[in-house]
Amino acid sequence: MKIVLINGSPKVNNTASGVLLADLKRNLSNNNSNHHSGKTEIKEISLRNPVVSQETLKALKNTDAWVFACPLYVDGLPAHLLSCLIQLAKTDWQNDQIQIYGIVNCGFYEGIQAEFALDILQNWCAKTGLHWSGGIGVGGGGALGQLPTLENGHGPKAPVEKALRAMAGKIVQRETQDNQYVSIAFPRFLYQMAAQIGWRQRIRANGGKIRDLGNCPALSEKYIK
Repeated sequence: MKIVLINGSPKVNNTASGVLLADLKRNLSNNNSNHHSGKTEIKEISLRNPVVSQETLKALKNTDAWVFACPLYVDGLPAHLLSCLIQLAKTDWQNDQIQIYGIVNCGFYEGIQAEFALDILQNWCAKTGLHWSGGIGVGGGGALGQLPTLENGHGPKAPVEKALRAMAGKIVQRETQDNQYVSIAFPRFLYQMAAQIGWRQRIRANGGKIRDLGNCPALSEKYIK
C-alpha cells in the first residue's frame, strides 16, 4: 500500500500540520507492524506554493491514499492549497479508487470550526471522482508544537492522538470514517491566555506596540461607500 502525506501549510518550518502528520506517520507505522501483513510505503510532500510541480504530480500517481493536512484559513482552506487542488482536479489519475483523508487544524479552541474546510475537501473529491474517506478537525492548533506526546494516551494531546490513531487504522484497512472534531485536553481559558501572551510577544519582537493589535487595515473609499 502506498500512502502520501501532504503538508498543505504555507509555512516552511514548525507547522502544526507537520506535527499532526508526524504523529499520524508514527501511528501508521505502529498499526502496520501490528495488524497489517502487507508492505506500506509512506511518502511525504509539501504544497507550499500555488503550483504543483511535475515531481510532486509523479509522486502522487500510482498511490492508494492521500492525507491532506493544513491550517484553517477564514473557515476554509489556504488560497495556495485551493490553487493546487484546482490543478490536481485537471489531472487524469487513472485510478478513481484513491482514498482522500483530511486533517485541518485551527487556532480556535473548538475543532468543529474546521467543518466547512473538510466539506471543501469532500466536494473536491466529488468533482474529481476520488474517494473521500473522512477527516479530522483539530482545535487548539496553536499549541500543538509546544505540547509533548506522551505514551499510553495521556497528556493534553491525548484526544488528538486518539483521533489520529483511529484514522491510521482506517487508512491501512482502506476504510472510510466519519469526520471527527477534537480539541486539546487543555483548559480553554488557559489556551486563550497563552495565545494573548504569544501575540504580545510577537508584536514586540517585530517592533510594534500592544495597542497595535486592535488596528484594522485601512479600507479604500470605494468599499466604504
